[in-house]
Amino acid sequence: MADADDVRRLALALPQAVEIDSDGFDFRVADKGFVWSYPERSPGKPRVIRTDIAVLYVGDEAEKQALLLGEPELFFTTPGYDGLPLIMLRLARVGVDRLAELVGDAWRMRAPESLAGDLDDGEQRR
Repeated sequence: MADADDVRRLALALPQAVEIDSDGFDFRVADKGFVWSYPERSPGKPRVIRTDIAVLYVGDEAEKQALLLGEPELFFTTPGYDGLPLIMLRLARVGVDRLAELVGDAWRMRAPESLAGDLDDGEQRR
């Protein structure tokens, strides 16, 4: 199953992806976030950065709902993300190939069109 090191390796293999300094992981392309560690917030407690959970940009509510309904063992959300095109992924439950697909898709949705063509037929290095 996948972990934060896999997220880092896969994200940095994408064209012009950069990691922002954080307590976990936080990746951007063209100054737009596409995958980062989940900043868990509980009332009355300090925020905890969860590197076992990735937050992924999914593009729209329809895609978010499809993932939530289709693979509830992998994906979840919280009220803080209501109405946002973001979903949480349990890294310990996802394989590296599926993670590569998800990270690549998130990158494609955030990267400028001119940059997205840099990937050969949508393939990312694993």
